[in-house]
Amino acid sequence: MQGVLKAIDNVVVMYNQYVGGYLLLLMLIPAGIYFAFKFKIINIRKLPHAIKVISGKYDKKEDIGDINHFKALTTALSATIGTGNIVGVALAIYFGGPGAVFWMWVTGLLGMGIKFVECSLSFKFRKVHEDGSVSGGPMYYIEYGLKEKFGSFAKKLAIIFASATILCSLGTGNMAQSNSMADVMKTNYGISVMVSGIVISALVLLVIVGGIKRIAEVTCKLVPFMAVFYFIGALIIIIIFYDKVPSALYMILHDAFTGTAVIGGFIGSVFIITIRFGVARGIFSNEAGQGSAPIAHAAAKTKYPIREGLVASVGPLVDTLIVCTLTALVIVLTGAWSSGIKGVGMTVNGFTSGLAPLGLGFLGKHIVAGGLILFAFSTIISWSYYGTRASEYLFGDKAIKPYRYVYVIFVFLGSIWGIDIVWHFVDMVITFMTIPNLIAILLLSPIVLKESKKYFSLMKNK
Repeated sequence: MQGVLKAIDNVVVMYNQYVGGYLLLLMLIPAGIYFAFKFKIINIRKLPHAIKVISGKYDKKEDIGDINHFKALTTALSATIGTGNIVGVALAIYFGGPGAVFWMWVTGLLGMGIKFVECSLSFKFRKVHEDGSVSGGPMYYIEYGLKEKFGSFAKKLAIIFASATILCSLGTGNMAQSNSMADVMKTNYGISVMVSGIVISALVLLVIVGGIKRIAEVTCKLVPFMAVFYFIGALIIIIIFYDKVPSALYMILHDAFTGTAVIGGFIGSVFIITIRFGVARGIFSNEAGQGSAPIAHAAAKTKYPIREGLVASVGPLVDTLIVCTLTALVIVLTGAWSSGIKGVGMTVNGFTSGLAPLGLGFLGKHIVAGGLILFAFSTIISWSYYGTRASEYLFGDKAIKPYRYVYVIFVFLGSIWGIDIVWHFVDMVITFMTIPNLIAILLLSPIVLKESKKYFSLMKNK
């Protein structure tokens, strides 16, 4: 069995190194730049309006949908604020050096515009069922938005995306999360991965059987709490090392364009590797362009696609530009980045040494463990919804219940498998979703531009 897994892992690694990673680079950053110009950085210009929408100023009970704007955002955020913010950042720095953080920032900024476009389209082409519930996501706007120009090819592309979403739900939103949870529980508290896997799987099953409304109820309470909990811990360390912040930022900016030489156990990188790992982990963190968040935002209660697109654009701001930056600064400021430790251990090292001057170093592992467990659990339950929508699209309602049970089995498998094969699989399946989605949103962006002009014209008259 080990030999088979090793052979599969080798094939996956080759794909990621020579195909997938570079395809994302060639598509994601140019697409983000294109949208920034096309929509005149609408994600920045209209940020105050987006915050008003999230606050509930425009909520109306009679609007069609399953959840309000705030719950749609927290559901999407709970899927993105996960191990990518703790383990993913550490891995990006481990393989790509501090400069990888800069490319995560670029991915986050450009990702705001990409999220705006894809989530506006998802709402525009969502499907409303007879009972008033809704289904949406890239599979719908790929099929119905591109049908007129591309005929049956649009349906095939939608099927590819939906199939990739199921695979990604088992990888990105599932195994990578449960793997990190089980790993930190074993490292910090000596709990076996088998026990952790069983407990996590049982808790996930209890939540996801209730569908999007129960998931949203859990995430709208969990996301604010977990973000504040982690934020305070990281902020204390940044304040302690405030005098080193300028040099840390300089190192990040300098290494972003030069790469980093080998230091101790650190795996050095050249410029292109720094970009590749920064972008790859950036996408894993905020999922911009991947097409996952549009599935959650399609369920929002509103009449206007652009309104939900603006809400969605806030996601990468919170996820990558705030939460990921906190983790990165802790790792760089404390020197944990050059420790040679891989994965969550690097982040634990940063928090432990960062709090040591206050005599609170012992809290480091608990802050990371608590943040990771909350982040990862919320990601698992939200991604189950994405997978159910993709399963429903491909096979109908009858596939939802079997999918949920398969999903829970993969939660357990992720807990007991090695970290390398899990993360390699995650990187591969992300490209299977992102590439079809980016093709679609580039082709359909004129629809969003038209809707945008109509929406803001309407807002002027109110």
